[in-house]
Amino acid sequence: MEDPVGPGLAGVRLPASGPARRPALLAMPKAELHLHLDGSLRIETALELARSRGVDAPRDVDGMRGALVAPMPCTSQAELLRAFDLPIALMQDAEALERITVELVETKAAENVRYLEIRWGPLLHVARGLSLSDGIAAVARGARSAAARTGTEVRLICTSLRSHDPAANLELAQAAIRFRDEGLIGWDLAGPEELFPDPTIHAAAFAAARAGGLRITLHAGEWGGATQIRRALQMDPKRIAHGPGAIDDPDLCRELIARDLTLDLCPTSNWQAGIVPSIAAHPLARLHRLGMSVTLSTDDTTVSDLSLTDEYERAVDQIGVTPGELWAIDRHALDVAFADEPTLTRLRSEFDAWADGQG
Repeated sequence: MEDPVGPGLAGVRLPASGPARRPALLAMPKAELHLHLDGSLRIETALELARSRGVDAPRDVDGMRGALVAPMPCTSQAELLRAFDLPIALMQDAEALERITVELVETKAAENVRYLEIRWGPLLHVARGLSLSDGIAAVARGARSAAARTGTEVRLICTSLRSHDPAANLELAQAAIRFRDEGLIGWDLAGPEELFPDPTIHAAAFAAARAGGLRITLHAGEWGGATQIRRALQMDPKRIAHGPGAIDDPDLCRELIARDLTLDLCPTSNWQAGIVPSIAAHPLARLHRLGMSVTLSTDDTTVSDLSLTDEYERAVDQIGVTPGELWAIDRHALDVAFADEPTLTRLRSEFDAWADGQG
């Protein structure tokens, strides 16, 4: 079975199944907007860093994989977040941060991710004396060098933590805006939502980030469903990370559509965190068919043990997204990405040229 995409992208054909589909998905240019650096550390790199930094961690591949890949599924978001403790411990110096950023861009470029937004929490990487500015600079340097080698466009999103002091997050925002010319374009809030459900206590940091030219997103609905998504709207974001529980509130869906607000969805991670009972039950397809602005990402390549191509396959096989809908969701990411318009215009032309060639 093959199926065409909707109006404006007619002519694209992707195999719905069979041996030709995986190569077709790999060849498809992709955009990923929801990806965490500390959840995407290569196993081999983690082993080298653990040895060279003297961090108490497994010393073999199987052991390290067991430490870095979260349970499938976890019992809660809190259990999922524990899988980040070891990566963060390994990412406490500029060299490690730069290397991990480079490797992540290379990994994504190898499966034809042409546009990538990487997010990370700089305040998590200063425990051993690294300055906030030096840590941000290391990630920016790694992204820039890997982008130049691979041709993948990379932008960065600075993530603040719900559990951090609001004054510290304000300081982080003030540091982050100084790197706008180095590819840092967005501001995020993440972390343990159940323990820290109110984003408004960080309103000063959001205001500083916005005034400094950063685009606003935040995590919501990993706990608390539609109620938490409504709370997130108080920060006036352009995009929400996760938020699948919106499907349970028709009024909220209508509001999100009216506000042209995007949900950056990660089905495997959402199942892994216990937000949805299964990947098949994820509302990605239903939200898209309602007219919601949605994108599709992995969240974390290592913690969730998957590539973006894997996630695309699961969207088709388990959630029931048609191949045409998959292309439409992928292409739509370039309409809601945080990069500058000239860059996005060029990428849209490249994606459309690929689509025309598939017709």
